[in-house]
Amino acid sequence: MRTLGLGCGEPGGSAEILLTAALRAAGDAELVRLSDLSTDDDLWWLWERLVECDGLIVSTPIMTRTIAARLKSVIDRLLGPNADAAIVEHLVAVRRGGTEPAVPFRVDERVLKPRVAGFLAVGGSLTPQWKTLALPLLHSTAFSMHIAVVDQVAFGGAGTPRSILLDDAALARAARLGANVAAQLGVPFDEARYLGEPGLCPMCHLNVVELNGTDVACATCGCAGELGDGGTVRWTGLASSVISMAEKRAHAREIQDTAAAHAGARAEIDARAAAFGTFARVVRP
Repeated sequence: MRTLGLGCGEPGGSAEILLTAALRAAGDAELVRLSDLSTDDDLWWLWERLVECDGLIVSTPIMTRTIAARLKSVIDRLLGPNADAAIVEHLVAVRRGGTEPAVPFRVDERVLKPRVAGFLAVGGSLTPQWKTLALPLLHSTAFSMHIAVVDQVAFGGAGTPRSILLDDAALARAARLGANVAAQLGVPFDEARYLGEPGLCPMCHLNVVELNGTDVACATCGCAGELGDGGTVRWTGLASSVISMAEKRAHAREIQDTAAAHAGARAEIDARAAAFGTFARVVRP
């Protein structure tokens, strides 16, 4: 079984140094630098490595409180409906029944095999508010393919090139993350154990929440709960988390139902679109 490392920073930088420490501890592993890839030409080359791997470790520098742009581009272009485990599961069943779905996405059954993941993020700031969105957005690399995240950590204090090398504890922690991923290769999603630092949310194990009165939702994954006395949270809706297959399946049905409804209104959509294709002042470089 093989672990794939995605390096999202500069070659030899702090994010790659942490990733290297993790991959060395993971055993049979390979590193892909996103900086080496042409997004247009190499996208499906990267896809092949993603669907063939059993473990995934992603390491990104923290940029403006969040992940590197090159990783966000890969997520948006590669890890949408074609990588959605519930959609692939549905399309496989529909096509085995001899019919075609309303939205015929690309089907690759390798999406459905079990995988585990670990996330590393590193930035320069010592204060937590400058790192808030990094780990939540890293989860976007795992949602679609239903990859079980077994460890995750964000580091600070590495604001100059390669300065993470001064932090022996960070290097050791990255190695432990690699070992945690490698120890669970091939384990089914529901049997994978989360081994990182505990967080408030029982699904993604992070602490970023949104409040609407006393209603609580995890801002990372959508797990639902209620705010109690003393700021405690009672989690009541684990199935609403996008990590759960129940929510993925509901979302897949929603996509198909919406597409079917729009198909019946295609002539009206096209007619209305005619009024929006004639704006004259389009400027270009």
